[in-house]
Amino acid sequence: MRFRLPLSIFIFTKTPNKTEPLLHFPLSHIRTLTLISSPMAAEISAEDLAKYGFARPEMNTASLAFTVDPPLDRHVFLCYKSVADWPPKVEDSETDLLPKKFSGAIRGRKNDMKVKTRLTVCEADEKVDLLDGDVLTFPELIKYRGLKDEDVDSFVDEVLVSGKPWASGVGEALTTGFVFVCAHASRDKRCGVCGPILIDKFNEEIQSAGLHNQVIVSACSHIGGHKYAGNVIIFATDSEGKVVGDWYGYVTPDDVAELLAASFERKEIVDRLWRGRMGLSKDAAEENMVIPGKKEKQEEIKEKPLENGSQEIKEKPLENGSQEIKENAFTCCQGVNGISCCRDETPATNGVVENVKPKEAPEVQGKQACVTLPAWLGNWDHSNLLMAAAVVGAVAAVSVAYSHYKRSG
Repeated sequence: MRFRLPLSIFIFTKTPNKTEPLLHFPLSHIRTLTLISSPMAAEISAEDLAKYGFARPEMNTASLAFTVDPPLDRHVFLCYKSVADWPPKVEDSETDLLPKKFSGAIRGRKNDMKVKTRLTVCEADEKVDLLDGDVLTFPELIKYRGLKDEDVDSFVDEVLVSGKPWASGVGEALTTGFVFVCAHASRDKRCGVCGPILIDKFNEEIQSAGLHNQVIVSACSHIGGHKYAGNVIIFATDSEGKVVGDWYGYVTPDDVAELLAASFERKEIVDRLWRGRMGLSKDAAEENMVIPGKKEKQEEIKEKPLENGSQEIKEKPLENGSQEIKENAFTCCQGVNGISCCRDETPATNGVVENVKPKEAPEVQGKQACVTLPAWLGNWDHSNLLMAAAVVGAVAAVSVAYSHYKRSG
């Protein structure tokens, strides 16, 4: 059930002279509120919600991509008791021997494992068939039943190091997707406030979408990055059927429906909330252009801007191996009586016209010769050169005519 509140929540305190607001919690940050049903969520006060919840000042202030540290290739979850029973460091607690021994064994054999492996504790819940001591492995999607203290070393050696079947138990293939939400309240108050509310919201949306037999939601222990709470890990299959584990941060109840649809229907990620993916390092992601927001590898830009704002013109290779020069042209104009005015039209550099060396015209068949004009003509444009050539030709013609006239007279 959902309801909407339009403005703000005020908690008032009474002073001797007047009643003053002790806490102002604007609801503009949360468009939709979900009625809280779980015991842990029901215990969250309005003050804690304002200070540690989805409207806290640090929300959405940091970049999320590749904040999964350290990167991992395999994620192992140990189902153990209730989140309310976990001490701040449940994997190192002297009173919780199973997670302590399991964590120690994985750290002790990490150099023997072929893949980087991380252990996280998740909540045991009979309603979703996750019992104390059950072990879930991703991306293998296998559940091992009832790990005990005395079996830890053999399990790590046989399953996680050697990749063999576990001699003390049979692995069961998992057929559902999983959503793990950090709700480790004793470790950090932000996850303790945001986590239970998100778990309720995920379960509500899963029921509404008819995914209750396809997706399991569970609370989990610290996964790193409390400041990004709500922190969520979703294990699903991508468009190629491969199991992927995507990490998300700054998740609010308003994002839950979108995350479910993206992960289990469209097989996509939600870019703005994405922290990273199991088995995907930053270097590999950049090399293959699979960073959120870059859907496909772009071609290298062939034209790059120069310092003066113009563009560098690339030389295009021709079939015969020579190069076609686009902006460096040599032109000749054929004048009267075989006079040719040839000049280099190399463009000016940075707007400054440079004096260029006149170039000789190509050799012309026949008796006509190519005359090279003086250097001071090098900067004339075509119209001036043509006019000059016409004048020279006219003068020459008049001179010839006059000489004939003199001889005939």
